[in-house]
Amino acid sequence: MANVQAGVPPTDKALDVERKGARPRSDLSRQRLRSAWLFLAPMLLVLALVAGWPLLKTIWFSLTNASLSDLEGAEFVGLRNYWEYVDYGDGEGEYFGLLFDPQWWNAVYNTVYYSVISVAIETVLGLVFALVLNAEFKGRGFVRAAVLIPWAIPTIVSAKMWAWMMNDQFGILNDMLMAIGIISAPVAWTASPDTAMWAVIIVDVWKTTPFMALLILAGLQMVPGDVYEAAKIDGIHPVKVFWKVTLPLIRPAILVAVIFRALDALRVFDLIYVLTPNNTQTKSMSVFAQENLFQFDKFAYGSAASTLLFLVIAFITLFYIKIARLDLGGRGK
Repeated sequence: MANVQAGVPPTDKALDVERKGARPRSDLSRQRLRSAWLFLAPMLLVLALVAGWPLLKTIWFSLTNASLSDLEGAEFVGLRNYWEYVDYGDGEGEYFGLLFDPQWWNAVYNTVYYSVISVAIETVLGLVFALVLNAEFKGRGFVRAAVLIPWAIPTIVSAKMWAWMMNDQFGILNDMLMAIGIISAPVAWTASPDTAMWAVIIVDVWKTTPFMALLILAGLQMVPGDVYEAAKIDGIHPVKVFWKVTLPLIRPAILVAVIFRALDALRVFDLIYVLTPNNTQTKSMSVFAQENLFQFDKFAYGSAASTLLFLVIAFITLFYIKIARLDLGGRGK
């Protein structure tokens, strides 16, 4: 009722016009909402079939005694795969199950450690590369394309390539480090307990940093150039401009990049499975689940590990979204 003068009560006609004007907008909003759900319905149906149903089956198998050779004959055993107390009859007993399995908790620690270190390094390096690629220089398009090559190489190929490079007998990495005097003897990078995890992290950083740089670069492209022009005119130091202007403006892009990369890192399988097979120092939750599902024929136990893997990733994701205050609803608050 913008046309009503201040201090003058609205007339009935004005109220009727206002009500009539609001009704079409409400109908339009409802129509748009129905259209949105109509377009989303096929995707939600496919998602329920390819993701929801296998997840429910995995949870069900974790509550049974299923084996890989007899899935149809699985019987319900409750939470026995997660925890079970066995009484020895002499007043003593022992807990068994996934929650009391030291190998499982070792896999959880390895996964979280790998995820935190690798994502942190990739975020810093990705930010540096994004700032460089965002600058104007000759051949920028070629450099942008070249930086994406490690990310474009399949993970299996990258892992096998680095496994040969890190080999302690004929790997080129040892030859280079010995030539410049950093090491005095060949190092078994992927076999030694002291270096195996860092070997995995190095390969992952090399491969995935371009992905982080690409997402952060997209955020930098959205920053208006007028901001930098104004800062330049005011004589503000570039370092201060970065901390006070650039970083706050690209913070949402960085947070989204981190959560995407963290989700990928927490479910890592192929890199560790190929680069450091059968190594307890690098075994992740996904590798632990795969071993029990298919190699050890403990399908129910592996299903329990897969279920806990899903819960751990979901908890960490929700916790990160909460503390980072990500606006997933697009309300801009």
